[in-house]
Amino acid sequence: MRGFAATLLTAVVFALLALVPSVATAKSCPSGYTHAVIGGKQKCLRRGEFCAHRYANQYRHYHFTCSDYIDGEYHLEPLR
Repeated sequence: MRGFAATLLTAVVFALLALVPSVATAKSCPSGYTHAVIGGKQKCLRRGEFCAHRYANQYRHYHFTCSDYIDGEYHLEPLR
């Protein structure tokens, strides 16, 4: 019985550790960029960068707008 309890406890600890997000997986962005999660992916945002218009609401959360349509593509601009 004692071995079963130890095995069960070990399994529970590993299951809980799997649920905790790892800090090491966070993407770091260069100076002048803003770290963001857009469409479930980590991105580095900056004025003039390409953006997907379908995620316009998510860009607003990081104080950017995805509406500057140039050469057939959308680009980020800071919110005013």
